[in-house]
Amino acid sequence: MVGATAPSHIYPSLGVIAELVRRGHRVSYVVGSPLASLVEPTGADVVTHPTILPLGEAGIWPDDPADAMRVFLDEAIAVHPLLLKAFDDDRPDLVLYDIGGLGAPLLASRYGVPAVQLSPTLVAWEGYDEDMAEVMDPIKTSPSGVDYARTLGEWLLQNGVDEDAWTWLGHPPRVLSLIPRAMQPHGDRVGSHVQFVGPCLSPDRLADRSWTPPSDGKPVLLVSFGTAFTDQLPVYRACLSAFADSGWHVVLSLGSSVSPADLGPLPSSFEVHERVPQLAVLEAASAFVTHTGMGSCTESLWYGVPAVPIPQAADQFGNAAQLESLGVGRHLPAADVTPASLRRLVDEVAASADVAARLAALKAEIRAHGGIEVAADAVEAFLE
Repeated sequence: MVGATAPSHIYPSLGVIAELVRRGHRVSYVVGSPLASLVEPTGADVVTHPTILPLGEAGIWPDDPADAMRVFLDEAIAVHPLLLKAFDDDRPDLVLYDIGGLGAPLLASRYGVPAVQLSPTLVAWEGYDEDMAEVMDPIKTSPSGVDYARTLGEWLLQNGVDEDAWTWLGHPPRVLSLIPRAMQPHGDRVGSHVQFVGPCLSPDRLADRSWTPPSDGKPVLLVSFGTAFTDQLPVYRACLSAFADSGWHVVLSLGSSVSPADLGPLPSSFEVHERVPQLAVLEAASAFVTHTGMGSCTESLWYGVPAVPIPQAADQFGNAAQLESLGVGRHLPAADVTPASLRRLVDEVAASADVAARLAALKAEIRAHGGIEVAADAVEAFLE
């Protein structure tokens, strides 16, 4: 497994990796050394490398989309000789990879084995290039986009692959999608090369009960902006004003950019943490204020929790729109966050019978995807 050194790219597949190890397969997992500890509990052999990816809340990604993509490419090019050294004399029978593990298909081609992408986000559908031309063409034709495609194309040729860079990048031949089909735009137009196995939540995370619900029976509101977008002091303060005198028990996951002292005195109905075991909190939650990373969207749907998305970057805006189109969330633009808007939207989604009914149907649909067992079966089928 060739991963990408970012928590949001690692967590979605850990359950699959652990299950493959449990079934007796020898699995090697390539990841940047700062995040090796996330992978080690799976039992896989962890192959580490230096990383240039910006990590955590202090990491600063380029604003330019092609420049942000270039970070993944530069890392893949730098790491590739290390992969050849690790695997040329210990060749795998199959190469799994995250969308950011760009060198993986080149390894598979070199060794004459299948490459299978484990995708933690949306995939391209039939007609994607035409549908997304308005968004993608300016990226592709920008100086940074042209340079990205040239660099990727040259690297592919150096490794024996003669394909258009953008096509190679966006249309892998074998994909196991780790998201709910409901979160996939134009899911009915996704080709048969993609199998939706759905969320593969790690058993270790599911079993984590280091957080417990309040004993007073108040409904729980989780406020979390993931691992990389937590510098949200104005939003946290708006939450204090919005819910101090409400019937909500509020769990604030602050990250490390904001300290509890920055918030001042806390109402008795609030608890603040640097991190929380998100699955445990969502299992008890009645609403979720979120940045709408795909992992958080998936986990909220798994537990049937209505959302108030406040997207921050990248695919989060599309995810927020998808939740709203599904009838299970109300998008609140960051510029419109006030105590009044937060209180109104949280109360609305939590009280709506229509939202609850839609969530119940989606929860059943998502759990029927099969998750870890189906994903591991699919991987084994590629080995046959």
